[in-house]
Amino acid sequence: MTTKPFRFGVVAAAQGGAAQWRETARRAEDLGYSILLSPDNLHLPTPTAALAVAAAVTDTLRVGSFVLASPLRTPRAAAWEAHSLSVVTDRRFELGIGTGIPAMREAAAELGLPYGTGAERLAQVADTITHLRTLDGAEHTPVLLAAGGPRARRLGGERADIVTLADKPLTSRADFAAHAAEIRAAAGDREVELAMNVFVVGDEAPPWIRSFIGADAATLREHDSLAILPGDPAAAADELERRRAEYGVSYVSVNGAFLTEFAPIVARLSGQ
Repeated sequence: MTTKPFRFGVVAAAQGGAAQWRETARRAEDLGYSILLSPDNLHLPTPTAALAVAAAVTDTLRVGSFVLASPLRTPRAAAWEAHSLSVVTDRRFELGIGTGIPAMREAAAELGLPYGTGAERLAQVADTITHLRTLDGAEHTPVLLAAGGPRARRLGGERADIVTLADKPLTSRADFAAHAAEIRAAAGDREVELAMNVFVVGDEAPPWIRSFIGADAATLREHDSLAILPGDPAAAADELERRRAEYGVSYVSVNGAFLTEFAPIVARLSGQ
């Protein structure tokens, strides 16, 4: 298993006005995060617009969608947005894409687009990557694929640069290890960066996170969940090193609610 250096991202939405969003981007860069990630939600500013602003007010911070839901755009339109953002950010953009959570059915209907079957939505992801590679030409916009099922893990291994394991919060470590192995097997000789998202750092989960993932911090700890990390920086760093050794995960994103709390771990492990 190839061991890649650690890098860290923070997932945040452009809420609270333009000034607050610019400050979030600058703060993420100052704290040593590699990338600022923005979700795809019709009730929030579109991630491509928000990320263009974030890149404009920072110098080295990368930006990425986390993740574009394939039913909300045609593959060619999604590729156009991604390539355009890659160009205007001087190649600091990473396209995160996936088939979307179930709530995207209503969002697609609002846009007048079909939601499609799981296979059709995954085919849209593959088509988006194909269109993006054509638009990029000699350049290469990194693609992160959110993989929650076996077909997505296979596609991620075969086509993506980064695969984030979108397992359920209470997925066992044994199952997570098996899923990571599926991606590596599909990748063959290709180098694929493995990633995961952490929802909670420390002892408490904000109410909206509890609602979104369907579990509180105590439940996550009881199930030895990979969706939570201890608040103590040394213990969290040890746990992330364990995850890299056991699963190959070197790219870790954290919810924006823990931007400051997670910063000591970023400082301790980035590039290591």
